[in-house]
Amino acid sequence: MIRAQVLICGGTGCTSSGSKAIQQAFNEQIEIAGLSEEVKLVQTGCFGLCALGPVVIIYPDGTFYSRVTTDDVPEIVSEHLLKGRVVERLVYADTGAEKVDNVADVSLSDTAFYKAQHRVALRNCGVINPENIDEYIAMDGYQALGKVLTEMTPEEVIDVVLKSGLRGRGGAGFPTGRKWSMARTLVPDADQKYVCCNADEGDPGAFMDRSVLEGDPHAVLEAMAIAGYAIGANQGFIYVRAEYPIAVSRLKIAIQQAHEYGLLGKNIFGTGFDFDIELRLGAGAFVCGEETALMTSIEGKRGEPRPRPPFPAVKGLFGKPTILNNVETYANIPQIILKGADWFASMGTEKSKGTKVFALGGKIKHTGLVEVPMGTTLRQIVEEIGGGIPNGKKFKAAQTGGPSGGCIPAEHLDVPIDYDNLIAIGSMMGSGGLIVMDEDNCMVDIAKFFLEFTVDESCGKCTPCRVGTKRLLEMLTKITEGKGTMEDLDEMEELCYYIKNNALCGLGQTAPNPVLSTLRYFRDEYVAHIVDKKCPAGVCKKLLTYKIDREKCIGCGMCARQCPAAAISKTDYTAPGKKLPAMEIDPQKCVKCGACMAACKFKAISKE
Repeated sequence: MIRAQVLICGGTGCTSSGSKAIQQAFNEQIEIAGLSEEVKLVQTGCFGLCALGPVVIIYPDGTFYSRVTTDDVPEIVSEHLLKGRVVERLVYADTGAEKVDNVADVSLSDTAFYKAQHRVALRNCGVINPENIDEYIAMDGYQALGKVLTEMTPEEVIDVVLKSGLRGRGGAGFPTGRKWSMARTLVPDADQKYVCCNADEGDPGAFMDRSVLEGDPHAVLEAMAIAGYAIGANQGFIYVRAEYPIAVSRLKIAIQQAHEYGLLGKNIFGTGFDFDIELRLGAGAFVCGEETALMTSIEGKRGEPRPRPPFPAVKGLFGKPTILNNVETYANIPQIILKGADWFASMGTEKSKGTKVFALGGKIKHTGLVEVPMGTTLRQIVEEIGGGIPNGKKFKAAQTGGPSGGCIPAEHLDVPIDYDNLIAIGSMMGSGGLIVMDEDNCMVDIAKFFLEFTVDESCGKCTPCRVGTKRLLEMLTKITEGKGTMEDLDEMEELCYYIKNNALCGLGQTAPNPVLSTLRYFRDEYVAHIVDKKCPAGVCKKLLTYKIDREKCIGCGMCARQCPAAAISKTDYTAPGKKLPAMEIDPQKCVKCGACMAACKFKAISKE
């Protein structure tokens, strides 16, 4: 009889931190303790709190162990599983409130990270074994597919999705129900239609879709089958990047299991409805996140965008009517069907219904995955859920939407986050990457970073993107090196709007957003780089100078030993009260790596 379950995170983050070895250690220790018949090990997807991985949760008491190592496993087995005593030193007990007497009494839902969340797309991540279809079925899995095939017409399915207010979670937020309706009605006599899933997820700092595929792959398969029934398609394709090996592996397992259970393939639920799904692996091209480029890549051609119209709902994959949604969008569908449009529409804001998954990264205490109702403020996400900025630093900005988005300054911390509000303040929702920056970040350098990414990833098909973004990057580089002029700012702005208005696809059209948003909110930093020839954040190397305060320097030479360029030597000056001559930096040799400053324990080195 099973009396306890040990859930071990098997997502990419925890796997990279050694969760597979921890799982093996639990297997060995449980067998040694004679608990094999009483304790069940469950490999799950991501729990969300990536900063504290590897994560282990033990049920039925729900004890949450964080930063577990293989050395901790014998103690957890002997104390917790065998004797019933919680290993308190490993328990995550950040309640965001007063210190508790017994961390074992803390409920996970009471912690600051989890209590403000509402999990819909992530509902099964960290809860079930993603490689076991029975566990998905036990969580109402495939009931939504059964319901639509036996109780609903395709039109009724589309109507529910329309009324729910679900908007695409992968880009600009196009209404999902409207997209499905177009694919069903615009070419009613099409001999073939397709359902596609965008699991490419190329934004820097974004890992929402990956985590859903790793933790709940059957939800995506079920939703795609529902979409196929709604538009009249019998074939689906999941386009997933090859750099997601765990997600790819679990998708293959899920597809095979669904076939074995008759939930994919021919005559599903005995209704005469056929639907199958194939995987297509991407090679990591950012442009293949754009829908027409993705479809071109599936067709075996170079991944380049196509002019629209015709839109994919009329002429998409292989020239046939096609719908494309991303992983998170599909993950919401089964719950909308089971719980109703009104249930989903009750969450969020008037024009942005439901919840949104964000990948929290950057200068934040609790990096990881969060899912909150639309309309949650950036302040709540950063300060309450994310735990604030570490090391006592001040919040400066947050980048949403990746290279296609913009930087949100501190003055907009209390703006409710939804599609329309983000666009109004110069950013966008995108897929949901949220990178937090503090006072040590240079916003000109941030804009340059994203432009470098865009230039590198441009497919080169259209001149505004291929040449325009490169010219933008050249001007940004010139400014970060102290060679810019005030006229450059006007020229950059003009070029940004030209690219936005003339680039072929959405990725090119949104590429200038990081530049425009930083010019809008952090123009003073651009001016400082141009006029004062200084980087206020001390990031841009060409504008930095490292200096040694001769009065503070004790002449220990530690800085010189750490310098990779041999740029530091002794002077003839010995400060009063000091025994050794002070050191000095040769600015001609200095590579501005900062190693000397990090090595000095006496804070005698500064950068200007």
